[in-house]
Amino acid sequence: MDPVNINYLCLIPVHPKGLRRRFRASLKIDQIIYIRKGFDPMNINWSGRLTIILFIISTIVGFFFWVGGLFFIWLLLQAMGVNTNYWAMVEALSTAVAAAAVLSAGFIAYRELSEITNSRHIDVADRLFNELNSKENIEARRWIFRNLPDNPEEEIKNLSDEGRDAVKRVLNSLDRVAFLTQTGWIPDKVVMPWMNPMIIKAWMKLEPYVDYESQRRNEPDYYLHARELADRCLKWRAKNLPDAKIIWVDNAL
Repeated sequence: MDPVNINYLCLIPVHPKGLRRRFRASLKIDQIIYIRKGFDPMNINWSGRLTIILFIISTIVGFFFWVGGLFFIWLLLQAMGVNTNYWAMVEALSTAVAAAAVLSAGFIAYRELSEITNSRHIDVADRLFNELNSKENIEARRWIFRNLPDNPEEEIKNLSDEGRDAVKRVLNSLDRVAFLTQTGWIPDKVVMPWMNPMIIKAWMKLEPYVDYESQRRNEPDYYLHARELADRCLKWRAKNLPDAKIIWVDNAL
């Protein structure tokens, strides 16, 4: 087959940072097979290849500097009258440097893992704060603190729709908080100091209703996670704030 000349506008990289110059070239059909097969010279990952090349070059240069430096030290030792085998010295020092590099890499990995863990803790704490301090949940807890009767067996049938919505909203909120603070996700010391008063106050009002509903429904796991969360908060408070007491006041903020 005779070659077919085709004019094709091509972009060729001429600089590591990606600068390109345009030119028109007369290409034969066998020279543009790569275009027919879907190869796009514009999509070459030049930055990735450049990184690999730089890594290889720096490794080679570092190797020669290391060997050359050790050779210079060996010459000094020889001049000082210290008789030592050059390759034995290279092997010993290289082993020591490799061990130090492994320890350093382990320390860096530990620091990075700690930063990732701290970032996760901040994210969980932020979700908890938004959950407990949303306008709707604050209003629901305020309604419960001010209006929820103490005797569920007598009063549950008289609860208004607003009261029932408030009770369910707060219980669902406690369930969500229990999920976000499950073991291993975030340390208690990070969230308990500011979270436990809200949980304990809400549970003091809601526990009789949860017990009553659990009994009459024959559902022992009714809001079980909320119950476990309240128990954790009570234990933390007894351990860290043994003299603190929950006091109900009128016209509280």
